[in-house]
Amino acid sequence: MSGHDSKYFSTTKKGEIPELKEELNSQYKDKRKDAVKKVIAAMTVGKDVSSLFTDVVNCMQTENLELKKLVYLYLINYAKSQPDLAILAVNTFVKDSQDPNPLIRALAVRTMGCIRVDKITEYLCDPLQKCLKDDDPYVRKTAAICVAKLFDINAELVEDRGFLEALKDLISDNNPMVVANAVAALAEIQENSTSPIFEINSTTLTKLLTALNECTEWGQVFILDALSRYKAADPREAENIVERVTPRLQHANCAVVLSAVKMILQQMELITSTDVIRNLCKKMAPPLVTLLSAEPEIQYVALRNINLIVQKRPTILAHEIKVFFCKYNDPIYVKMEKLEIMIKLASDRNIDQVLLEFKEYATEVDVDFVRKAVRAIGRCAIKLERAAERCISVLLELIKIKVNYVVQEAIIVIKDIFRRYPNTYESIIATLCESLDTLDEPEAKASMIWIIGEYAERIDNADELLESFLESFPEEPAQVQLQLLTATVKLFLKKPTEGPQQMIQIVLNNATVETDNPDLRDRAYIYWRLLSTDPEAAKDVVLAEKPVITDDSNQLEPSLLDELLANISTLSSVYHKPPEAFVTRLKTTVQKTEDEDFAEGSEAGYSSGNPVDSAASPPTTTGNIHPAGRQPAPAPAVPAPVPDLLGDLMGLDNAAIVPVDEPTTPSGPPLPVVVPAAAGQGLQISAQLTRKDGQVFYSMLFENNSQAVLDGFMIQFNKNTFGLAAAGPLQIQPLHPGTSARTLLPMVLFQNMSAGPPSSLLQVAVKNNQQPVWYFTDKIILHALFGEDGRMERGAFLETWRSLPDSNEVLKEFPGITITSVESTIELLTAFNMFFIAKRKNGNQDVIYLSAKVPRDVPFLIELTAMVGQPGLKCAVKTPTPEIAPFFFEAVELLFKA
Repeated sequence: MSGHDSKYFSTTKKGEIPELKEELNSQYKDKRKDAVKKVIAAMTVGKDVSSLFTDVVNCMQTENLELKKLVYLYLINYAKSQPDLAILAVNTFVKDSQDPNPLIRALAVRTMGCIRVDKITEYLCDPLQKCLKDDDPYVRKTAAICVAKLFDINAELVEDRGFLEALKDLISDNNPMVVANAVAALAEIQENSTSPIFEINSTTLTKLLTALNECTEWGQVFILDALSRYKAADPREAENIVERVTPRLQHANCAVVLSAVKMILQQMELITSTDVIRNLCKKMAPPLVTLLSAEPEIQYVALRNINLIVQKRPTILAHEIKVFFCKYNDPIYVKMEKLEIMIKLASDRNIDQVLLEFKEYATEVDVDFVRKAVRAIGRCAIKLERAAERCISVLLELIKIKVNYVVQEAIIVIKDIFRRYPNTYESIIATLCESLDTLDEPEAKASMIWIIGEYAERIDNADELLESFLESFPEEPAQVQLQLLTATVKLFLKKPTEGPQQMIQIVLNNATVETDNPDLRDRAYIYWRLLSTDPEAAKDVVLAEKPVITDDSNQLEPSLLDELLANISTLSSVYHKPPEAFVTRLKTTVQKTEDEDFAEGSEAGYSSGNPVDSAASPPTTTGNIHPAGRQPAPAPAVPAPVPDLLGDLMGLDNAAIVPVDEPTTPSGPPLPVVVPAAAGQGLQISAQLTRKDGQVFYSMLFENNSQAVLDGFMIQFNKNTFGLAAAGPLQIQPLHPGTSARTLLPMVLFQNMSAGPPSSLLQVAVKNNQQPVWYFTDKIILHALFGEDGRMERGAFLETWRSLPDSNEVLKEFPGITITSVESTIELLTAFNMFFIAKRKNGNQDVIYLSAKVPRDVPFLIELTAMVGQPGLKCAVKTPTPEIAPFFFEAVELLFKA
């Protein structure tokens, strides 16, 4: 529409639909065109004009390109709601796809691709095949994108009709824009497919590099992104590719520059010459610096990408730290990102400049930015040992300013500096103690209390200082309470005089009797028992030498960093998260399970290696496992019309939450008893982790054998290896004597993580209004965490097995387990999301291969070896996290003994 078309959006009269109908059927072309514009205007502002479908479609028979575009726009919007009527337009589409005007041919194919109606899709194939071989490049490039849209609608149709081969042929096209669109379409199809579709070889590589110099900026982005996934055969080829791509660094479009940087970084991994790498680093610095002169939004994206680049190749911008100094008019999000990069680029050579900047920032008006600047000084001190003293001096100067939030942030970072350089800078403690009265933030209070406890022997009035905090102990946040408890114990162990003795009694009493925080209470009980049984052992535990800390607060794992660098110039590099963390892709090709024996040649990929003695598993909970039933293949999720707020916040499938009043009829074996009636004053609790409809639940049965009505049930889970926590409150109605109630409690993962080595123990606390808190220990049953997406293709299974080192393979034998048949074993394991891959014979033994996956995409590759009907099962599991393999063996034992 032109700039004069705003009149069509003006309010129309009462009978607008009949009027529009009349105008659409007018004999005058101009009147019909105006009527269609009015219809599009009404559609744009949300009015329902679907009743005019037939009348608008009649206007398709026109030579006027503008009118045709408007009608096509209407069709795209309403074809889904009127699929039967949309068929009326097919003949016109087919006719337009053979029009002498290439613009009309391209428009027809593009529109048919956008109309996601199955009946029309069938008619699209013939015109699309012709347009892929059209004489005009504009039509060919439009048809290339249409193939990707068609693949999204019907993947099998695209493969059967040979469109993928036609797309690959277009990579050899003499028009660079056709090549770019073919690459874009193939890349999109590859992302949505499990089988290899778009693989670049040396011939394709040459064609893409040739097209790169001639196509438009967005075409260059598509080609560069595709090239970044190509692994060069040797360092010489990598150098040649980089040489051809380097000119793109001078491009005016930021996206082209970032895509070129991504591609060069990927190929640099293969280049061995230090001179070549040094020159490339020099060449990449100016374009990255230039990105910082753009508007703030682009600056931010560039900074997030630079943040990743300097973690991998800090030399690229080592001499450019001044460009990251904050300007007074920078938005706060840009300033924060610049601070992060300055910390990463800080070195002994430039630390004086950096500290001057940080000191200046610490006097700004934006409180968040000031805090970040003060913390940055502390991180530089931890990172650079030679500069630590200068950083301390700057922090002390800032403390003297007496600005509350600056002082508190300074104390937090000085605590970390003390951890990094023990027995070096303790002379400043007296200055810190002067600011004690101004502390009101939990983290600052906790840091100051830690300093007092850690250096109690050097602070004359340490007991008085801690006593001032004890007065408000019950009201303090958990973080402060935990530090107060530990600091008081340290003080008592270092100065076992009367004052600290009274303090420790008050603190331990408060922390065990007056609190409902399990972390605080458990720690207090441990200290209490240590102090009462063996004070020397208490000293060894509480006053033990602490490991030296490093500044890794924002360093990414090497594998994650490599993945993010492979996704530079995408949202992934802005979020600093892998794509699968925020994008859900549904693979369109169906994975098939084949029940064929392995070929002899593949046997080498499954060599067991040297047996590894697995750690002895702790005793399992009594009781049997309750099968969850075989899970169907994942299907596209249908959004709920009105999402439940609680479920939405927790990230839960609303349909998976069992209502309180829904009768639950337990099927299969009973749940294991975790609190017997004798120990629970008449209350018996049975519980076990289970999985239902893709969601983890804690299945619980409460039986009231007491004489009182029990109500107000609550539950809490201690920190554990998988961070399991309740997704909501425990929904149990008042329990009358002699009655029972069963519930499925939805669980969330990775919200309650414990430090230290993995453990399959799940510590739980349950309380009600009439009884004390009941504590019990349950087991984390690993197969309850196995996801429905754990099925792997055979090739992927082999490749993953080979890629994992032999040290990641853990073996265990179960002499008491007998397999009655291979088929029933596969069926049993499939019911718990352990998916069959293949089987083979090894002498008179059967070997079965399966795959599973726990959250955060950690695969489990499983090899079971047994002789049918004979006792003895050998289980080998290979996984990136072999420390949790014993959990798997516990699960296997439970399943086969059930």
